[in-house]
Amino acid sequence: MTGPEIGNIMMAIPDGRFDEQELLPLLDRLREKGHRVIVLSRSGKEGRGMGKSTFQPDGMIVDWNKQSGVSGKYHAVLVLGGKGASRSLWDDPILPQILTDHHRSGSLLGAVGTGVVVMARAGLLHRESPGPEDQSVTHELERCGVRRIDVLMEVEDRLILAQDARAISAFADAVLNKLMQLNPEP
Repeated sequence: MTGPEIGNIMMAIPDGRFDEQELLPLLDRLREKGHRVIVLSRSGKEGRGMGKSTFQPDGMIVDWNKQSGVSGKYHAVLVLGGKGASRSLWDDPILPQILTDHHRSGSLLGAVGTGVVVMARAGLLHRESPGPEDQSVTHELERCGVRRIDVLMEVEDRLILAQDARAISAFADAVLNKLMQLNPEP
């Protein structure tokens, strides 16, 4: 894969209290490799991260299919976490539909930290998943029939899950490698 914007990636983040240590290094790495990354949140408004930095998403999750330069499905849909995920992502009515639709169409899916709960609630996780050591995350995963395991990252077919920001470099590598496998150069 060469040239500008070799793949379209949707990244969902919480409205506020997102984890900058997940978002910023991953966003930089994917864009550096030539991917068009569209960052969306529930409100689409500028939010403040857990470390107090601000970030302006490209739009709202509800408008996922109306983003300039993106037609059809995204090559990957990634859900990032942070302390705000339980309020703005876990109960989002649209995000699970986006995830299941993209899963059926063969796109790559990924989640980091508290974002893994969204995957579980969408019915895309079975048995076990990495996730942060957080009582509410463990409880929500168990409600979905998923056991939280204490591993930094797990890759299974077109699904990549990371426990937290400590795995973000490996998560980025896995996303880039899987995208190369799923969308090889012509």
